[in-house]
Amino acid sequence: MLGGQYIIIGATTIILFYSVGDMLLGDDTTNPEYKTPGILTINLWLALPLIYFITFLSIWMFSNSDLLGFGQWLLSSTGVDLFETRADLSSFELVAAFIVTVLMIGMMATIPAHELVHRTWDKTSLLIGRWLLALTFDTIFSIEHVYGHHKYASTVSDPATAPRGRNVYAHILISTWRGNVSAWEIEKIRLKRKKRSLFSYHNVFLRGHLMSVGLLAGVTWMGGIQSGLYFLALAAGGKALLEIVNYMEHYGLVRNPETSVKPHHSWNTNKRISSWAMFNLTRHSHHHAQGEVPYQDLKPMHDAPMMFGGYLSTILLTLIPPLWHKVMSPKVLEWDSVYASDEEKKLANDANLVSGISELVAAART
Repeated sequence: MLGGQYIIIGATTIILFYSVGDMLLGDDTTNPEYKTPGILTINLWLALPLIYFITFLSIWMFSNSDLLGFGQWLLSSTGVDLFETRADLSSFELVAAFIVTVLMIGMMATIPAHELVHRTWDKTSLLIGRWLLALTFDTIFSIEHVYGHHKYASTVSDPATAPRGRNVYAHILISTWRGNVSAWEIEKIRLKRKKRSLFSYHNVFLRGHLMSVGLLAGVTWMGGIQSGLYFLALAAGGKALLEIVNYMEHYGLVRNPETSVKPHHSWNTNKRISSWAMFNLTRHSHHHAQGEVPYQDLKPMHDAPMMFGGYLSTILLTLIPPLWHKVMSPKVLEWDSVYASDEEKKLANDANLVSGISELVAAART
């Protein structure tokens, strides 16, 4: 709301704090015990009003309208003139505001939602998680991730696992499409088993996308086509961010789907700032070994394969594919020799042959 240089300062601070902070402050490998974990659940729930308000503000600043009369209410209540602030925004500052909002959607919508939709026994958490995912048209995550990805992680059947050689931009599109197809198939099987109609209220896939369409319709009604298109851009950015994270969490790893998921089937990191800010999403290897474990009880898994760095620095690395492959090819080959079973070594060898990455192809045995 301060606008101008403060938006630039905010965006720069966030990026530097997480990327440089992880490099300077090392790992967090503690395992505290919590006597009242319900407080942590409430903390997850509070992400919903917070991220909706941040998203609303971002849309308001981009719009030409006074959405819900918010600007006039703030002016009359506090004297703060958002109309003037908005009028003075440069294109560069608007881009910075967009980037910050997408990052916040990733951190305060997708990550808490990831934790909440795993709590299939808690209807309140499930509902809040799905409304968080509705911001990115990704409520199908509550189907595909929980019942698909966790079953097929690091196999060719998993939409979220990027094979060796794929770049992140292709992965965003491929994983988004295949994830929706997979979620539809999972839901179709569930409804058939329950003898429910596919095209009915009982279809969680359809209900979820209608939640997102409802948000889009509401934003368009409040602020017009321009606001609706900006909301779609935010949603696409937030969804892309999720797929980038999927990309880096399982890139190049292989597994026979008939074998159980082990800690070495996902990339892990214990970087302190990423762990603290992202609800231990960093402890990804334990999460895949035991998906029902609450985030606060996840273990650091010292012996799991480790990412390049913390989450934000690794995200930035993925955006430059040549640099990504230069850094990750040695790590993938190290995984083959240190972590892979004999069967996985054969799968990895086949993956190297078709990767198109010279270092991996050279390491393969024909």
